[in-house]
Amino acid sequence: MSATADPKAAREHARAQGNTRVETMPVLPPVVDDLPEGVAAADLVWEETVAPGGYTSRRIARGTRLRLIDKAGDACASLNIFNAEMPTERLNVADTVKVQWNAYLGAGKLLLSDMGRVLASIVEDGAGRHDTFCGASNAAANLRKYGEGRNSGAFPNGRDRLILGAAKHGLTRRDVHPCVNLFKGTRIEADGSITPLVGPFAPGRTVVLRAEMEVIVVIANCPHVLDQRPEYASTPLRLTAWRAGVTPEDDPVRTATPEGLRAYLNTEDYYRR
Repeated sequence: MSATADPKAAREHARAQGNTRVETMPVLPPVVDDLPEGVAAADLVWEETVAPGGYTSRRIARGTRLRLIDKAGDACASLNIFNAEMPTERLNVADTVKVQWNAYLGAGKLLLSDMGRVLASIVEDGAGRHDTFCGASNAAANLRKYGEGRNSGAFPNGRDRLILGAAKHGLTRRDVHPCVNLFKGTRIEADGSITPLVGPFAPGRTVVLRAEMEVIVVIANCPHVLDQRPEYASTPLRLTAWRAGVTPEDDPVRTATPEGLRAYLNTEDYYRR
């Protein structure tokens, strides 16, 4: 009989884990020692490292900065975003691409909703490799590649992880929409074929998003669906978020293009109610 078979012993065992710290977990209350200059510790709202194959989700306020760090060079942040007040409004990858006349995300690019508003903007990009074409991996793809693809198995897939994250906010499978994959890229060739650019890359690549609306972000950290390596290649993904101001009218990202400015005006009109 194990030591935890007895309820009292199990309780003592569980309580003994109370101060355990591991690399991949939320830090409560959030504490970090590498906030950008000028950001007060009191403004920190989220600090978490997502395990390989893991997921997370959080509601964050308008103006919040969300920093993602690919700690070891092989993270894939599959990202869904919802309007927190009305989750039927959500990230629309097709509109994100066509409105900006560009399928390759980077600093200054916008993540647009299906109602023509800016859910988030990319204010810093130290990765240069992102994917707007392929979406998240799924159970069938992982079963073919790794021999297992279930949520409860050794090789969970991105779509099911996004479903779990969305469920924390009362959303269901039908709400999970096509994602963007940060830190893993693709290139469309002249003949229309897709070349995956999945690394591994140098550790420490960083992306900073700015929430332009009150949003729910859901992130899965599973291997890219086109990653051809036979092993389940994924490494920890660190997330840090802090309060900051709403985008001002003279912000260079806001005013960079007529299309982007219109999306910001749509967003500002929404909050003028």
